[in-house]
Amino acid sequence: MAQDRPLLGIMLMLCFCIIAPLGDAVAKLLGQSVPLGQVLLVRFAVQALILFPIVLLTRRHWRMRGRILGLTLLRTVLHIIGIGAMFSALRFLPLADAVAIAFVMPFLMLLLGRFVLGEEVGLRRLAACVVGFAGTLLVIQPSFAIVGWPALLPLVVAVVFSLFMLITRQIAKETDPISLQAVSGVIACAMILPLLGLGALADFGELQIIATDRGSAALLLLIGVMGTVAHLLMTWSLRYAPSATLAPMQYLEIPFATLIGWLVFSDLPNLLASIGICVTIASGLYVLIRERTMSRQVAPEVP
Repeated sequence: MAQDRPLLGIMLMLCFCIIAPLGDAVAKLLGQSVPLGQVLLVRFAVQALILFPIVLLTRRHWRMRGRILGLTLLRTVLHIIGIGAMFSALRFLPLADAVAIAFVMPFLMLLLGRFVLGEEVGLRRLAACVVGFAGTLLVIQPSFAIVGWPALLPLVVAVVFSLFMLITRQIAKETDPISLQAVSGVIACAMILPLLGLGALADFGELQIIATDRGSAALLLLIGVMGTVAHLLMTWSLRYAPSATLAPMQYLEIPFATLIGWLVFSDLPNLLASIGICVTIASGLYVLIRERTMSRQVAPEVP
């Protein structure tokens, strides 16, 4: 059974935690030289080109209609906005700060589960959400003082991806994950291309396609490959280990982002941001541990 191999699941999640911030670092490198719309188009085009042949060769079901198609369209719009906001944030913020601020997402998902899905959330977990958000504000404060409103973009990422995950929860049992990502890649390209056409007509720089040198072209392709591989690693990790085991590991993405930011850009969080990162990680881990404890308490006993 796939669930009986937790070590493999942990290793796959560890690889995700390394590749995801590496992809963000590549996006940061390209941020000042390649328009955002072009980066997004290549990101989703590579996703579609990698995954659709897999879908066809393995004869996976990919056609969608009705409610599933509508939710997939909405999910894809959120995916485009979320990645676009993250790539924009990376133009202004250190890599570790941007990633750490976006990790307010688990708290937002907990609140969305409470107020949208009607899930039970106790006072302890609500308190942890407040503390975690306070830690996020500590990370935002020094960046906001330097760059202004772009420091809030990772919060947009967190809100958008919380909604993205909420929709994914609604359709996960009715769709194949690889097929879903393949179809989403095609839909995203179909949505972005008209925007690039309008951008060219309006002479709006961020929605244009420019000629790139070989180095930039290679980095563009690398963003698409890393984004696609990172998603597959996360999906496959959940096949081999329970989410309760893997969820705390996702916070390893923050120290990896810090290390990559230091090695590539010579960026390190200042003292206030470092304290905020530690508070955010501690609060997030508490929420995850509490979720695990509560799920065990409500789990039905097997006769």
